[in-house]
Amino acid sequence: MAENKKTVLLIEDDIFLRELVGIKLRKSKYQVTEASNGQEGLEKLLAQEYDIVLLDIMLPIKTGFEVLEEYKKKKPDTINSKIVIMSNLNEQNYITKALKLGAIDYVIKAHYSPTEIVAKINQLLQ
Repeated sequence: MAENKKTVLLIEDDIFLRELVGIKLRKSKYQVTEASNGQEGLEKLLAQEYDIVLLDIMLPIKTGFEVLEEYKKKKPDTINSKIVIMSNLNEQNYITKALKLGAIDYVIKAHYSPTEIVAKINQLLQ
């Protein structure tokens, strides 16, 4: 039955938020892979497809924007993973840039609880 689980890649450097969202996702029967910086996240994203990717913008080593740009360059024809930006940067230019780079949604972390983030993912994967 585990092979039927939807897969999530959670790229977030805030350990508290990463663990909290990860726990909520696992309780909702998602298979969760975590990365704590942009480089690690990009490597995991290039290694396999995920049903959804939660990507922070402000990350060590590579920013979320750099991850999006490099992923798009290296796998231009196989971008199947739905990428959702999770950030506290609430400026229109960041939102516009993320969507232009291929993100399907932009979530302001301060406006969503981990439970609401899971509900958003459920909605996006329907």
